[in-house]
Amino acid sequence: MKKKISNPEFTGKSVLVTGCAGFIGWRVSQMLLEQGKAVVGLDNMNDYYDPALKRWRLKTLKAYPKFVFKKVDIGDYKKLKAVFDKNKVDGIINLAARAGVRASVEDPWVYLDTNTKGTLNLLECARSHKVKKFVLASTSSLYAALEMPFKEDSVTDGPLAPYSASKKGAEAMSHAYHYLHGIDVTVLRYFTVYGPAGRPDMSIFKFLNKIDAGKPIPLYGDGSQTRDFTYIDDIADGTIRALRPLGYEIINLGCDRPLKLNVVIDLLGKHLGKKVKVKKLKMHKADATDTWAYIEKAKKLLDWEPSVTLEDGIEKTVQWFVANKRMLDRLQWKD
Repeated sequence: MKKKISNPEFTGKSVLVTGCAGFIGWRVSQMLLEQGKAVVGLDNMNDYYDPALKRWRLKTLKAYPKFVFKKVDIGDYKKLKAVFDKNKVDGIINLAARAGVRASVEDPWVYLDTNTKGTLNLLECARSHKVKKFVLASTSSLYAALEMPFKEDSVTDGPLAPYSASKKGAEAMSHAYHYLHGIDVTVLRYFTVYGPAGRPDMSIFKFLNKIDAGKPIPLYGDGSQTRDFTYIDDIADGTIRALRPLGYEIINLGCDRPLKLNVVIDLLGKHLGKKVKVKKLKMHKADATDTWAYIEKAKKLLDWEPSVTLEDGIEKTVQWFVANKRMLDRLQWKD
């Protein structure tokens, strides 16, 4: 039986979603449109991974009459401001980000430009255009080697990579704008998101591609490390719920059921119907050994908890992979 919702719902009609052609941004935009909201979608369509997948996601969104797309980089304040000048925006969901712990070590500047400066630009646009609700996508990487399960009130002042450091900067900037300008801010810390149309640079799709091709999968460590894998539909649902007015809150969105990477690998092989070969590699020092989300706050404030099991989620992901094999085979996959 679901708890009674104690917080008022978001009543706005138009939501600006940054990173709309990205994995989470795409599904959030799709769900908002299905709920009858108008969505102004922004994306710079960068080539961190093959933009062909982003174009595929974007094409599905353009089928909705209430969707408007603008190719804009949130690091460009002038172009961003022009979008706000021309479009009515009731709420902002900032899902535009440079992701990837290891990649941030190689090029930290682009992470600062997008994740921190880009968030500042959006907050300034929210202030000047009187947009009262701001949802910021953050990361469980901030918890680093803290005691598990990871709780929102933990001290997260010791990020281990530029990626998590840039997200911490975005969180701090959001708090400042809440304090100074009264913007209602909900910061969401996501835990290992997976599902159909997922990012090809992340483990699930990297593994699927290798297993399908009969090649060994690259496994950093021995596979005993755990992750709090959370299905995309659950994450998107929680993100939309976070549009409700809450003041300033940091909330974990995770599955609260961490599992070993080896378990996930076995499920991928099972549902794909192919034998799995593994190539073990040394873990990167910026990688977390384990993650585990404490989600009582999400249950209380958002009336949210994950509903899709890992078994079902992996099965749906593999089905999508097989159904879209022709498109995926044309992608430029990076090792």
